[in-house]
Amino acid sequence: MHKLKLAVGLGAVAYFATVAVVDNFDQQLSESRAEVGIAPSINALSADAFAIMNNNGCAYCHTSDSDMPFYGQLPVAKQLMDSDVERGTRHFNIEGMMTQVREGELVSELELAKLESVLDDGSMPPPLYLSMHWRSKLSSEETATLRDWVKQERMRHHINSAAKNDFKYDAVQPITTEFEVDMAKVELGNKLFHDTRLSGDNTVSCASCHSLATGGVDRLTTSLGVNNAVGPINAPTVYNAVFNSHQFWDGRAADLQAQAGGPPLNPLEMASESWHQISEKLLADEDMQQAFAAIYDEGITEHTITDAIAEFEKTLVTPNSRFDQFLRGDEAALSADEKEGYALFKQHKCATCHVGEAMGGQGFEVMGLKKDYFAERGNVTDVDNGRFNVTGDPADMHRFKVPTLRNVALTAPYFHDGQAATLEQAVDQMAYYQVGVKLTASEISKITAYLETLTGEYQGQLLQ
Repeated sequence: MHKLKLAVGLGAVAYFATVAVVDNFDQQLSESRAEVGIAPSINALSADAFAIMNNNGCAYCHTSDSDMPFYGQLPVAKQLMDSDVERGTRHFNIEGMMTQVREGELVSELELAKLESVLDDGSMPPPLYLSMHWRSKLSSEETATLRDWVKQERMRHHINSAAKNDFKYDAVQPITTEFEVDMAKVELGNKLFHDTRLSGDNTVSCASCHSLATGGVDRLTTSLGVNNAVGPINAPTVYNAVFNSHQFWDGRAADLQAQAGGPPLNPLEMASESWHQISEKLLADEDMQQAFAAIYDEGITEHTITDAIAEFEKTLVTPNSRFDQFLRGDEAALSADEKEGYALFKQHKCATCHVGEAMGGQGFEVMGLKKDYFAERGNVTDVDNGRFNVTGDPADMHRFKVPTLRNVALTAPYFHDGQAATLEQAVDQMAYYQVGVKLTASEISKITAYLETLTGEYQGQLLQ
């Protein structure tokens, strides 16, 4: 018994001594980060939020370049800490958010939703981490401050939010943004979007894969190009693409114009030999030549063609869905099941990634965050690498742009590989692979019913 007490006593001494060392390092690390400084213009609430996230050690596991204590290089400790960092950054890398806060920039709605999510379920910091980092536990006052900060930042995105008070601070907002456009360019871009001369054999247009009559997609598993060449990936909708932070599933295009420049020369899509070939065909059309000359001094070039198409695509916004009407205060716009579906959508963390007016498009997430999607699906190809193909960063392996959910009932099949044939199947698999939850048939039905209310209007007419 004496030996047991001695062992317990020595263990306790060792534990408290280790905690003291860790605490001392935590304090030094927080002070060094604070010395980086924040923008003088940052408001008090943002400064408080930054201090809380800095002082409570969020950067330990949620950044890829955090300073680690000396014991982080010791056997076992290193493996455990490396695993924690890999898992933490896989779910939520806060480097960008911390920089945005420190510099007073607009913080990503996606990252605001992730922070709000862990505040709601109290999952951060986890118990094992707190066992060694006592100071990192969020107090009720700190939690309240972070919640208030999330609301403040969300309102910076939606200054003129049309949502009624119950939904004013939700991660999802009704579509209200109106994009300024040059109507002459829009008219020209509309013609070019539907012009098959952008393809090598004059058979395929942008609208071939992104038909405005079928939800902005072709409703194929993967798209078909010139001579029915089979593409490797499912065509995302062109509707509401203007809200996306990047274009394409892997985000290789920074904006709509860069995206418009990709398919014409892709051999599996429009298969033109060069922009010179395309320009020569359009130059032979006197009306087209005059249309370009009236807008662009340089005439018909790659830049002017893609600029006009991008300007047209800015107009492909679909507001006034039944869900938008509900958020604006029309209780009768949704049925009881549809309202419950929205509640389940939020309960099961769907609104953590599908945020903002477009309900998606603001960032990239790992496909199979909780369960290994690709191991279970099999037949993995290069296209399944996702964002990794653009950045080369191992942390981006299998990471894809979060798609918009607007008009989602019209855009089957789903996912980058088109493997979910129905909306019900997509709901079931997203909950399983991304959230780690197995939904009941009733839950799937109600969430699906809710998603069907997201179909909006284009040019005043409800999409079909």
